[in-house]
Formats: sequence, C-alpha cells, structure tokens
Amino acid sequence: MFTLNKFLSASSRYKSLLLGSSRKTRVISGSALVLAVCAFGAAGVAPMAPDADNLPIKSITQELALPHLAEQIAALEAKPQNYISEERVRSGDTLATLLDRLGVDDNEAAAFIKSDPIARSVMQLKAGKRVQAQTDANGELNWLSSTVTAGRNEALTNIVITREGNRLKAAEVPVAMEKRIEMRSGTIRSSLFAATDAAQIPDNIASQIVDMFSTNIDFGSDLRRGDRFNVVYETFWQNGEYVHAGRVLAGEFMNGPATYQSVWFEDPASPQSGGYYGFDGKSLKKAFLKSPLEFSRISSGFSLRKHPISGKWKAHKGVDFAAATGTPIRASGDGVIDFAGTQGGYGNVVVIKHWSKYSTAYAHMSRFAPNMRKGTKVSQGQVIGYVGTTGWSTGPHLHYEFRVNNEARDPMSVDIPNAAPLAAAQMQRFRNVAGEMSHRFALLIPENNNTRLAAK
Repeated sequence: MFTLNKFLSASSRYKSLLLGSSRKTRVISGSALVLAVCAFGAAGVAPMAPDADNLPIKSITQELALPHLAEQIAALEAKPQNYISEERVRSGDTLATLLDRLGVDDNEAAAFIKSDPIARSVMQLKAGKRVQAQTDANGELNWLSSTVTAGRNEALTNIVITREGNRLKAAEVPVAMEKRIEMRSGTIRSSLFAATDAAQIPDNIASQIVDMFSTNIDFGSDLRRGDRFNVVYETFWQNGEYVHAGRVLAGEFMNGPATYQSVWFEDPASPQSGGYYGFDGKSLKKAFLKSPLEFSRISSGFSLRKHPISGKWKAHKGVDFAAATGTPIRASGDGVIDFAGTQGGYGNVVVIKHWSKYSTAYAHMSRFAPNMRKGTKVSQGQVIGYVGTTGWSTGPHLHYEFRVNNEARDPMSVDIPNAAPLAAAQMQRFRNVAGEMSHRFALLIPENNNTRLAAK
C-alpha cells in the first residue's frame, strides 16, 4: 500500500534529484516526475469495464398486425389482368393462326396489322422468328413485338405495335445486337460444305473460307480427304437468339502437306483498307484467282490435244473447267472489259485487260452478267457471266485463258506476285491481332496433337 511515509520518502529522493548538482540532471529528473504523476492519475481515474454476464436483461414484446390476405386477393382481382405470350412463327402460318396461338382475339388489331405499312411486316416473318404479345383478359391486344430484317447481314428492326387509348400505333425501333466470337474446326470427308455443315458453320462463313483461300486452293479439285480447317468468325445475337454470322476473322486450312493461314486486319486510320494477311504480314490477295469458278473440275488442261469437234490435234491454249450451265464465272483479277460479245468458236466470250501486259479470256458463256461492255471496270471475284456451251463446245464448261503480252500461258503454273505487304507502322498492331488468333487456333488443335499451346 502506498502510505504517506513512503510518499514523503519518495518526495525527498526526487527533491534531491531535482536539486542535483548539474542542470542536465535536474531537467531529466523533473520530466520523469511529471510522467509518473500523470500515469498515477490516469490509473486512478479510468473505471473498470463491467462484466457482460452481470448486465441486466430486458425483454420487449410487441404485437404486429397480420396482413389481410383476403383483402389483398380481392384488390388484385379488381385490377385489370394482362397476359404476355410468346410464340415462334411456324411454316405455313397465317396472321390468324399466329394471333390465335398468342391469345389475341381482336379483330381491330388483325385489320390494323393487315393495313398499316409498318405493322404489315409481321405477316412476312420467317419461320422460327419469335413474336411476343400482351393481351387483356378478353384477348384485346395491348402490344405486339417482333424483329424483322431486310436481308442477310442487314440491320435489324423491332416492329412494335401498341395501343394508345382507342388507337393502335406501329413503330420501327432499332435493335441493339450483341457480337460474339466463335471458333470452329472441321475435317474434309467429301466436300467443304459437307464439312462445314457437320461443324455447324453457317453457309456464308463457308463461302468466305472459299474466297479467303481461293488464290491458293482450287476447292473443286485440290481438296483431299482428311484435310482440316479452323475458323474464327463473328456472330450477332439479340436477346440470346442467334441472328446472323458476320465476318471471318481468321482461318487456317491444312491442304495436304501445305498449311495456309489468314487473318483479317483493318487499319483504324483507313477502315476501307481491310484485308486478309498471312501471319507474317504479307497480303494473301494475289493478282489473279487460281480458278474463275468456285467449284469445278478441270476437264482439259493447257496442252496439246485432239479437238473434240474437228478431230485434229492442236494446242489447247487454255484450261477448261467443267461445270453446270448457269454456274457464276468470276473475274480472276481487277481490270477493264476489253471485249464482251460473240467471237467464232469461243461463243459468248469476255476478255478482261489487266494492268501492264496481262489479260484473261472467258469463253462459251451462256449469258453475260449485267453491264458487261467494253470499258467497264471489274474487280477480282466479280461475277461477269455464267457457264454455258456456246461456240465450239460439246458440253457446258468454261474455257479460261491467261495471256501475257497477248500470248497464252498456263494459268495453273504462272507465278503471280501478291499484293503489297503491310507498312512498318502497321506491323505492331497486326502482330497483336495475329497473336490472339494464333492462340485461338492452338485451342482448336485435336487432343492427340502434342503441339504446345501458343502464348497470347
């Protein structure tokens, strides 16, 4: 216990320290004394926290009124009841059968849809399209909504029919679509389109694969059983429903021992300059297509042969592609129409003058594409006519000639350079795009392939 005597004794000792011989000693001693007094005072003032077990417990009880469910049900029944239905258009549907499945019993609405120029689009919906409608308890239409499109890859529009007072009103509302990136792979068993169907790849994506690699692969004669391909492409969706496929972003085709790869690249400073490039940045667009027909077979090559009509042996200065009458013929390169008409044994023929010393000829056409006349500019891949059997021909086919300085050359063996590669300033952004697509291709490698996954 701290007694008075002890306090006086301590005070006497602190006094002797405070009155020490040196000033430094007195300052240090005084500071220590002040801190000790403060600590002693704090210990005496601070109260002890009460024990939680000893706190008093107080119970509070309150009665709550229960909801009157009968009154709530009665209130709900008193309000007008609306019902929302959704149906898909079926093959052979009429407006009457569609409205009946939606629970619409409204002659005024049916008449409005038939007469209004905007609402009438509902009657032209394709099978599989979703239609939603809200009706009251009597089947009167409150609103109806569906999505329509003018054509493939066209902008979508929502047709919305609403009731405002005693009047019905129709409006077109733009649709916001979600873009997704999809990856698929396939193996050739019989044909490209059979393989893309098996891989659930849309037909317009398959057509883009043909266009992408047509300067390197003749899809009518070069395909082999077991060839593989990978493709990365865009798809567009609305409210979780598939709408259409967009552009192919990258493709890879293993044709026998050769592998061809392609990446879509577009310079942000020039959106119209987009094109397909190899992973090294070189353009895949060659000056001429390998075949003017998408799907065909060579029935007669560039060689000496016995003419099927005259029976005489003579040089065949072109390549014949067998195909059905009406098959579209494409310009193999950019150029200007130099001749379009009938010319002896060629029958209906188109001659295209390309840059410098190159020209191409397309003979035995059944008919020409519109506006094919001398001086008309054409671009690579543009349809210029259709396969036929005019002139000296024993069956429908395309006779195709490739000429250099007006002398025929074998189009299957002539060496044509690619278009210009990317500029150095564009290469860094291209490498980023190509790296991402390489990673996606690696994800599509079969499980039995030991190739290491590409780094992103």
